[in-house]
Amino acid sequence: MRAGKFLTLLAFSVALCGCLKPVRSEDDPNHITVWEQEDSTVAPYIDATLEAFRKLPGNERVTVSRVHYSNEDLRQQYQTAAIAGTGPDLIMCPSDFGGVFAVAGFILPVDGLFDLSIYNKAVMESVLLEGKHWGIPTSNGNHLMFMYNRKFVKNVPQNTDELFKYCDTEAKKYGLQNCLAFDGGEPFWFTPWLGGFGGWPLDKRTPTLDTKPMREAVDFYLDLRYGKKVIPQECDYNCMDALFKEEKVAFIINGDWSVFSYAGSLKDNYAVARIPMVSKTGLWPSPMVSGKFFMINARLQKDERKLKLARELIKFYTNRENQVRQVKELKRLPSLTEANTDQSVVGDPLLKASMEQILVGKPMPMATEMRPTWDSMRQYLGKIMTRKVTAEEGITKMQQDVSTKIGEMNR
Repeated sequence: MRAGKFLTLLAFSVALCGCLKPVRSEDDPNHITVWEQEDSTVAPYIDATLEAFRKLPGNERVTVSRVHYSNEDLRQQYQTAAIAGTGPDLIMCPSDFGGVFAVAGFILPVDGLFDLSIYNKAVMESVLLEGKHWGIPTSNGNHLMFMYNRKFVKNVPQNTDELFKYCDTEAKKYGLQNCLAFDGGEPFWFTPWLGGFGGWPLDKRTPTLDTKPMREAVDFYLDLRYGKKVIPQECDYNCMDALFKEEKVAFIINGDWSVFSYAGSLKDNYAVARIPMVSKTGLWPSPMVSGKFFMINARLQKDERKLKLARELIKFYTNRENQVRQVKELKRLPSLTEANTDQSVVGDPLLKASMEQILVGKPMPMATEMRPTWDSMRQYLGKIMTRKVTAEEGITKMQQDVSTKIGEMNR
């Protein structure tokens, strides 16, 4: 990879930290380090599975450590470590991380290391770049859904007109100041609505932000916040999560990673549905769909023993027994094709609703252009939503900014 392009990719990270969390020596062939960015409620499942691997016959000398980072910190910290030729043996992350990591040579392609035919084809396509696959899926989905509290909602809205009617009437009867919450500052939550107006962030590898669908979706977003006041004016992930758990909103838009947590806190009052159809267009909002993946540090290519152990861990983590256990404990759809027919999947109403949402979703692009697109969307959507710029000005600058970043990246 050319040095200029490599350094530009690094510039997309924010304030890269030179100090990494300590890891066990990379020279120990019996130790595997895993970095992940999962919700805290998922940690016990991961730890139990890693411990079960350690206890397999023949693994008496094997040790496995897990280090948690927030979503963006994981990307930045791994990138910093990989430049130095260090870092974890494996990372667990969404597919879009892999685009930059693959192009920069930070991760290994998995073709030839695993039997890829046993995994869901659509999930594997989300880690396909330049004819190679760059990760092994632990789940199918990683997508946003419409979640609601049965205590407040008897008939879930099927379209945005019905949603607005509920918020104007029923929500007020329950004394709810807002009836819906989601992370309004993150473009990942904006993308389904963009799809609902007929748009999408990328056309293959070309950003498509300065468009009529983007303008309509932004106007819709502004109306949700300032016009109809359906959502709080300012609310990040922790805010929306707390509002829903504390039963201060009837609805939340969140990902499949949160199902286990909400099912535990709201019990039988918790339910899942598709994000309501956009009444103006007749289109379903289309969340990005992929899954969570194991990706392998490229330095393992020179360490045959460590690579063999990492492959064994990944195969164990994604075998049928563990995929079914993951369904039961975390309410996540399996990535292993043969696990899809298990009764724990086909007989669970939450998972059925999750699959119905996937059916109107779109694959998350792994293209390297997705990272600067996310960054530009985050920056200018934030300015638009806080009224620091007009929608028209923000959208125009958003497109200009990402085009500049991609141009620099490709020099």
